[in-house]
Amino acid sequence: MLAKIISGGQTGADRAALDVAVKFNIDHGGWVPRGRRTEDGPLKRKYRLTETQTDDYRERTKLNVMDSQGTVIISRGDLTGGSKLTQTVAKQVGRPHCVIDLFNFEEFEAAVILKSFILENQIQVLNVAGPRQSSVPGIYADVKTVLEVMLYLLFLDTRKDKEIRSYLPSGPFREEFPQELNACMDLLYRDIPLRTRIFIARTGQTEILALYFLFLDYIRHRVGFDTENKSLLQDCAESMGDTDCGIEDAVMVILKQFKHELENDHILRVIQ
Repeated sequence: MLAKIISGGQTGADRAALDVAVKFNIDHGGWVPRGRRTEDGPLKRKYRLTETQTDDYRERTKLNVMDSQGTVIISRGDLTGGSKLTQTVAKQVGRPHCVIDLFNFEEFEAAVILKSFILENQIQVLNVAGPRQSSVPGIYADVKTVLEVMLYLLFLDTRKDKEIRSYLPSGPFREEFPQELNACMDLLYRDIPLRTRIFIARTGQTEILALYFLFLDYIRHRVGFDTENKSLLQDCAESMGDTDCGIEDAVMVILKQFKHELENDHILRVIQ
């Protein structure tokens, strides 16, 4: 199973890869030019990347290829600039690499290709590269979708979905849509049975991916995201410090906070 995602931290494809890793508690890293140089300013410290000795983008590109077991380059159209260099370096050093042109493949097809690339090459550390946001507007969202679908496909391969589906709470539930995170926690605590709460509390942080895919539809429907609960969505966005927080990202914010509170509650129960 994929254990780590690395990239160069640039806007667009690189940043999407890091945000997906952070979202799913997947280990992440990579090299970034000295000064944490990117086109929109120094890369935020929440991304655990290491600075190179120079501010030359080419240095970090080469190091990221070398420090991974395989590289995927996701683009729209022919490769140019850093993306082209990434492909050249991967060929020179003999590292497995995969180029996915989203002009030729839909996001789901791209995810299937990427999944096969990872499994065939037994990649645990994946380097993700591609164009910056300014050169290909929308590439961030494209890459984020491809990576998340790929993770879902890998999750399905584990067959854990059938094993843990019995933990999903069943209704009927009173239609009640919380407007803020704290009220959302109270609602979930009330609706989700003890057996399921213990299961969530005991699930490891690195297995948050399985919990997310299991509870995504339930939480989205239960808290009113299906009917545009904008107040809760805004509260989730403020919690994660991202004004571009989408519904799926907000579900993860809710799930992580709920799991954190259940872990504390579970520890107290064990001590008592």
